[in-house]
Amino acid sequence: MKILPLILLFLCGIARADTLSGTVVGVSDGDTLTIVNDSKVQYKIRLAAIDAPEKAQAFGQQAKKQLSTICFNKQASIIVVDTDRYGRTVGLVGCEGTNANQEMVRSGFAWVYRKYAKGYDDLYTLEDAAKTERRGLWADKNPVPPWEWRKANR
Repeated sequence: MKILPLILLFLCGIARADTLSGTVVGVSDGDTLTIVNDSKVQYKIRLAAIDAPEKAQAFGQQAKKQLSTICFNKQASIIVVDTDRYGRTVGLVGCEGTNANQEMVRSGFAWVYRKYAKGYDDLYTLEDAAKTERRGLWADKNPVPPWEWRKANR
């Protein structure tokens, strides 16, 4: 997926949103990464509107690897959407022309995080296609959404 949808979203409604850019220096899991900007300031970024399997969950390591393939050691542009309860910046992430949020769902390594996905209708189409084609975690007969897995494993 190209970054065009990120640009259109930026131009069509959140033009006043903050943006960040930097090099991706770390990937914590399938929906969280760390960037460092030119001033050497680090930002922990949570990808908006998606939820990837936890590291200890089935497909968790594969999701981390997929996000690493998309973004690690690449230039990233982030449209800031929010800050989560852990202090992480929540955003739409573009890594050298690839919309990471969309690509994680398209490849089958993240769910649309329904609780936080209002306005991200394109992600549902990508998720449906991944399910139909049994990509990534959808190869499992009964994949467990991360929010359910976290609740069961507290």
